[in-house]
Amino acid sequence: MNEDTKTIRQMCDAYDVTPRTLRFYESKELLFPIRDGQKRLFTKRDRARLKLILRGKRFGFSLEEIRQLLDLYHKDDQQLVQLRRTYAIARERLADMQRQRDELTEAIDDLKAQLKWGEKVMNSMEVPSKAAE
Repeated sequence: MNEDTKTIRQMCDAYDVTPRTLRFYESKELLFPIRDGQKRLFTKRDRARLKLILRGKRFGFSLEEIRQLLDLYHKDDQQLVQLRRTYAIARERLADMQRQRDELTEAIDDLKAQLKWGEKVMNSMEVPSKAAE
């Protein structure tokens, strides 16, 4: 092993992921570690790809969208195609997230109103205590 490669344990520690996660991304052909017997060695390229995968997942991109973006990286156009596609997907995702936030805000407001109504009903139904008599 040289300093350009990292073991699965080092990757897990560096990126706060589990070995299972790394093996899953490998099985989905998103990462391509060097195999040395049972040992997996991750290159700088794998580390860069993992960063992009984790960022994409954080933003809600599907694994298929992430794969498509990673595959575009090898085009000979200084990554312009990749950047444009990433930008388009990111704008769509942002619109989805904003729509979800708006729906959630509306649901929260509705629930607050229902709780306020329920509180009023319960307060009006309370029996006066004997101490007040």
